[in-house]
Amino acid sequence: MKKSLIALAVLSATSAAAFAQSNVTIYGIVDAGLVSERGGVANTTKVSSGVGAASRLGFKGTEDLGGGLSAVFVLESGIKADTGESDVAGSIANRQSYVGLKSTTAGTLTLGRQYTPYYESVRDVADPFAMGYAGTAKNLFGVAGNNTRNSNAIVYQTPVVEGFVGEVSYSVGEQAGDASAQRQIGGYVGYANGPLNVRVAYNARNNDLPASKLSTDVGHNTLIAANYDFAVVKAYAAFSKDKGTNSSALGNTSNPFGYTVAPVASKDSTVALIGLTAPVGPAGTVMASYTRKNDKEVANHDADQWAVGYSYALSKRTSTYVSYAKIHNKNGASYTVGNNAEAGTGDKAFNVGVRHSF
Repeated sequence: MKKSLIALAVLSATSAAAFAQSNVTIYGIVDAGLVSERGGVANTTKVSSGVGAASRLGFKGTEDLGGGLSAVFVLESGIKADTGESDVAGSIANRQSYVGLKSTTAGTLTLGRQYTPYYESVRDVADPFAMGYAGTAKNLFGVAGNNTRNSNAIVYQTPVVEGFVGEVSYSVGEQAGDASAQRQIGGYVGYANGPLNVRVAYNARNNDLPASKLSTDVGHNTLIAANYDFAVVKAYAAFSKDKGTNSSALGNTSNPFGYTVAPVASKDSTVALIGLTAPVGPAGTVMASYTRKNDKEVANHDADQWAVGYSYALSKRTSTYVSYAKIHNKNGASYTVGNNAEAGTGDKAFNVGVRHSF
């Protein structure tokens, strides 16, 4: 009888441990490249981190709670591969930091610092360069600052149903005395089936600063994007309408071309993109895009970007790349050619580098 009770206790403990089994993964990217920027006040040649994809170190995990429900978390910090420093001084998990619950039938709810649905849609559906290299869509699309990711966010993503998926994000402003100040709301609806991927995304940020009694308008971004894989080539197209304060913030705000009057960001513009990727042999990929920024304000700060790149996979985890992009600024516009981690200093840039994922 005593032996039976001991065996039952051991079985019960083992079952409980299996039920609450958790899985933690350490992951990251180390990306470094040689960057040459021309056309600004001063030409620059340097070694940069995160040219193709931002260098990072992260921890992510899941715990099976039973019944199709899991706990999930991510802690992700940006690093500078060229110097070994954090990309934001004093930060621990500045890129992503969230915890939540994931259900196989009800979707996923997470809380913390996270990407905006608008940024995810440009990166995952619209941009052949996936926000990296000299050709990144960041150069002309309104994804700078809080439009990339925001803190204090509550995000819900639906499960995929017949190819359809949706996401809603609400970022609490946390401004004393004004619940709407600095608040950010966004979402997307997407459909992916076989070679077709389509997404419509929206972002709105209240720019009020109650502490300084400064009242500004709300910045709005509306995007429609699609790509279609023809096997021999994958075609991309996107259109974004950006209106209001900080709807299309300049990546480089230091007057990089030395104008007598420093340009300011447009509060009313559209961006259109067409592009492609194409496999070359078993391990190579060509990337190309044309992007046009149409400023609808009186200054008419329009810009066109042409970009081309090539990535070669040395293995499943390691690749080399080369890319070039040129922006034609009009009427005193000051858009710069950057990469995934930098805003750039000139109207053209060339980069070559190596990326390793683990």
